[in-house]
Amino acid sequence: MRIVNNEELDPIIHQPTRLKIITNLYVVEEADMIFLKNKTGLTWGNISSHVTKLEEAAYLEVEKKIVDKKTRTTLRLTEKGIEAFEAYRNSILEMLG
Repeated sequence: MRIVNNEELDPIIHQPTRLKIITNLYVVEEADMIFLKNKTGLTWGNISSHVTKLEEAAYLEVEKKIVDKKTRTTLRLTEKGIEAFEAYRNSILEMLG
């Protein structure tokens, strides 16, 4: 069995708040910010800053559209984000043996 160390874990995903966001998005096709706020218990500002980091890493797509005269922000993992999360998850499982 190969030992995985923390340096091999993706630092973008390993951060606890971003891990919450990615984990919730992994199990759905897409979600809006309200869904994420309700599922994670994070503040709007906290979600927004971490979503920006994930978007900059090309791990998720952010789409803003007007629905009933209100802005709706929809998030979905990109293929790169899905692959990065699966690699992260596999590394954690390997660490746990």
